[in-house]
Amino acid sequence: MKNLAKQISIYFSILVLLVANSPLATAQIVEKNLKKHISYLSSDKMKGRGTGSKEVSKAADYIEKHFKKYNLAPKGEQGFRQTFTAKVRRVIVQDSIRQADNVIGFLDNQAPYTIVIGAHYDHLGTGHQGSSKDSLGVGKIHNGADDNSSGVAGLLELARIYATNDVVEPFNFLFIGFGAEELGLVGSRYFTEHPTIPLESIQWMLNMDMIGRYNPDNGLAVIGYGTSSKFPAIFEGITSDIRFNLSKDGNGGSDQTSFYKKNIPVLFFHTGGHDDYHKPTDDEDKINYPAMISILELEKKVLDNSMKQDKMDFQWTN
Repeated sequence: MKNLAKQISIYFSILVLLVANSPLATAQIVEKNLKKHISYLSSDKMKGRGTGSKEVSKAADYIEKHFKKYNLAPKGEQGFRQTFTAKVRRVIVQDSIRQADNVIGFLDNQAPYTIVIGAHYDHLGTGHQGSSKDSLGVGKIHNGADDNSSGVAGLLELARIYATNDVVEPFNFLFIGFGAEELGLVGSRYFTEHPTIPLESIQWMLNMDMIGRYNPDNGLAVIGYGTSSKFPAIFEGITSDIRFNLSKDGNGGSDQTSFYKKNIPVLFFHTGGHDDYHKPTDDEDKINYPAMISILELEKKVLDNSMKQDKMDFQWTN
């Protein structure tokens, strides 16, 4: 009996090890990873990641480091980087022209079409570049935990999952951390004007901007449902433990708009405005991590269903 019990124990230990290291296990959203990314990007030492700052450059380095860790191929114009200039327009400042970067990694599955997943990583710095909603807070660090460290955390987790799941999907993935979104969608617009893959090869684009403050009274906004006739079939049968609201229009105040204007189907995931939006109080301790996990699990279901479709058509929603 002792030998049998020992054999069962050994067998069980091996089974647990196999499950823990299976593709299914590695494909789970990990809260610890989300928290690590958001805590780093929205810490005071990052000084609000204002466009042109040393700190926003460190944020770009952080994204690139993880793209390399996940063995994504560089797909910028110089390695992972696509460099451009952006201008501060909302307020008058001496250094109005600033350098910025898109950080671009490619998961090449040798497929004819590519799904783009994006999130902007810049924020307002100390509020001197305009857009702060707290006039008394100008000069204070705007950490931007929700806007948009949350979206970047989602970007990095989805990159990790699809790059490490030991599955060759029928589509490629292009992961983009956009710069200078807060100055007017500058990074995404620059990419769509200077694409590093043919725009006609893009199946659709998923954008995450502010996915960290889910409010069950409002639900999750999923914007762009009307931009392809394929989305109803993609969402058919999808359920979630959070409430999500489908909105048809592809336009909106974030980076998916740049792709929508190039006749590319889009979805924009967004948990909505809150009292800390564009204020120094948008801090990491207010992030709703369980809801973020549910949002990313929903996105993964949508992504997986979209890969069952042929080339998606585009519909103009205005």
